Amino acid sequence: MTRTSKEKVQAYAWLVFALTFGLLISDYMARQVLNAVFPLLKAEWSLTDGQLGFLSGVVALMVGLLTFPISLLADRLGRVKSIAFMAVLWSIATLLCGFAQDYQQMLAARVLVGVGEAAYGSVGIAVILSVFPQRLRATLTGAFMAGGLAGQVLGVGIGGVVAAAHGWRMAFVAIGIGGLLLALVYPLLVRETRLNGGENPARGQVTWASLGALFAGRQLKCAYIGSGLSLLTAAALPAWLPTYFVRYYDLPLEKAAPLAAIFLAIGGAGMVICGAISDKFVRTSNHRSLLSVAYCLGCAFLITLAMSLEPGSAQLVLLGAGMFLAAASAGPAGAMVANLTPAALHGTAFAILTLANNAFGLAPGPILTGWLADRIGLLGAMQWLPFASLAAAGIFLIGARNTSAEIGAAEPA
Repeated sequence: MTRTSKEKVQAYAWLVFALTFGLLISDYMARQVLNAVFPLLKAEWSLTDGQLGFLSGVVALMVGLLTFPISLLADRLGRVKSIAFMAVLWSIATLLCGFAQDYQQMLAARVLVGVGEAAYGSVGIAVILSVFPQRLRATLTGAFMAGGLAGQVLGVGIGGVVAAAHGWRMAFVAIGIGGLLLALVYPLLVRETRLNGGENPARGQVTWASLGALFAGRQLKCAYIGSGLSLLTAAALPAWLPTYFVRYYDLPLEKAAPLAAIFLAIGGAGMVICGAISDKFVRTSNHRSLLSVAYCLGCAFLITLAMSLEPGSAQLVLLGAGMFLAAASAGPAGAMVANLTPAALHGTAFAILTLANNAFGLAPGPILTGWLADRIGLLGAMQWLPFASLAAAGIFLIGARNTSAEIGAAEPA
């Protein structure tokens, strides 16, 4: 390959990353804008914290239920067209949220958002990994998942500002229209024929026997579960920080939402930086597991300390440090999944990772926090979050004890 052609390939890879990353931002903006308007919905429809938490968590619940079958279908039928269809669906569903007249209609629209977003994370990262070298897997995985936090930042920040100025309905409409436009552009610029050398690696190769490789070895299983548990705190904090700042810092929504967005940005930066650290200094899956243990323990310690303090500057500093590490294990865990599964099944492998992330973290995080908040208050509920990070550290530690034989059995040919 000549230097010119290599530069063209690299430029196209970054174009694919930018567009896929942009849709991920749209995905999480559609998911997160609801949390920015919690106080407004609570007042207008007289909702409990548990009902608000369920509206937030039901999207992740649908993602968890549907990510595996839809990802498997996308691996076989074509990832680009599948991504475009998903994005159109969740964007239309977001528009429907803006027209909801009661809790039941909002819940139905949020379920549809979850259906549209179900397999995007797994299929999107598979598309990105197909056009980049293997040595960048942890960095790309961490950066791609940080797009979720970037979307949460924008969803909370923009949603809160638009809702304060024009009402909560317009917040949903604005974000839905933006996602729909990007969804229509995506298949015009990203071509299936330029991914994986023009071949769909999974077509004709996915069998029940080959799916066994997606669960081979203790370390791979622990990467799935540990990643999910580590994201419970990272899901609960974005969902409830705007409300926390309104209740405990006496801030109006138009100030609470941008402040919460800053903390979400810190979390996104942590995912990228900690993923890059994994790629730069860690070479084995065992060491990635141990690095994930350190990230989870650091998050648990910092959040525990932050939630033990009175509202003020010291609490905000510690909360920011905890947010930096809240999803830091996403990059190392994603690299372990990619390295220990066949490339032909990466879309499905990341579907399983997405399933675990939603089942153990993203779905229960907002729901359990809201349920606890109705019983012991929001502060008391958030003081329980570090236990999920401690559990994740234990799971990653079990995975780090993998023997060489187990790792060799798990690695694809």
